[in-house]
Amino acid sequence: MMMKKLFPFLAALLSLNAAQAQEKVLNLYSARHYQADEALYNDFTKQTGIRINRIEGKAHELLERIRNEGANSPADVFITVDAASLAVANAWGIFAPVKSAVLEARIPAYLRSETWFAFSTRARMIIYNKRKLKAEDVPTYESLADPKLKGLYCSIPGGHIYNLTWVASQIVHQGEARAEEWARGLVANLARNPRGGDTDQIKSVATGECGVAVSNSYYLVRMMASERVEDRNLVKRLGVVWPNQGSYGTHINVSGAGLVKTSKNREAAIRFLEYLASDDAQRYFANGNNEWPAVPTVKVSNEELAELGQFKADTTSLVTIANQLPAAQKLLDRTGYR
Repeated sequence: MMMKKLFPFLAALLSLNAAQAQEKVLNLYSARHYQADEALYNDFTKQTGIRINRIEGKAHELLERIRNEGANSPADVFITVDAASLAVANAWGIFAPVKSAVLEARIPAYLRSETWFAFSTRARMIIYNKRKLKAEDVPTYESLADPKLKGLYCSIPGGHIYNLTWVASQIVHQGEARAEEWARGLVANLARNPRGGDTDQIKSVATGECGVAVSNSYYLVRMMASERVEDRNLVKRLGVVWPNQGSYGTHINVSGAGLVKTSKNREAAIRFLEYLASDDAQRYFANGNNEWPAVPTVKVSNEELAELGQFKADTTSLVTIANQLPAAQKLLDRTGYR
């Protein structure tokens, strides 16, 4: 009698275990911390039936974790912000090469490597206080080192990952000797010791603590669209310059991802990477987090992004820029840009 009662229970348990074993799961190690990404991942699951198990953390911490986990790592995809973090992942041998006709067709060559792909972009723009400066005072990144701006320049810490990639790009365009002279000019023009993040620099410029700073574009757009009246009022005090429009263009940084070489779900991982290049996902990046699509054919309806207008972007390969990251760090150390 007891055995008869147990049979239905055992059958149900076996059925549940079988269902769990067949469930498609993708383990995503994410250094992106944006609420809008939740909708992005839910849409992928809806389209494919693959559930995303997300592990979040700072980029360097996640990369250390994957490296320490070794062959037993459950990670399938690592996604992060900034080309520098992608370059570190590649240098540490964390990524595997990916061959995908979809990704190669949709992601421009300068926004990808053999192992990682950019899926959204943000521009490093110059922001100035309209009471202190005019746009013609700061037309280029190089102009920020002009002695006439002494005591007016505010900055995030020199070693901040955004700054590091930007300086690496300047080494590519100016050569190391001229880039070092430029960096010394930036240090000489500082209004205060470098501190805080990009939003802090925007607010410091708006309140007059500084006259000029550089910032990733989406931080400004976030303030433009803020529900806080104070934020929107601060933005009214600011002017924006797309730097270097007469030469190589405005520095671009990215969010990107790659396939972890120890992935146990390679097919699902590549499918996810290809999904991130789809029109739907590209619009999520733009409308959810005020980033531009990496796929140039995708049109978005973000009013604040549209308000910033069109600009010439620097299309130098991010791989070329990433190769200068070690030199950029040494340059920053030599110039006292900390």
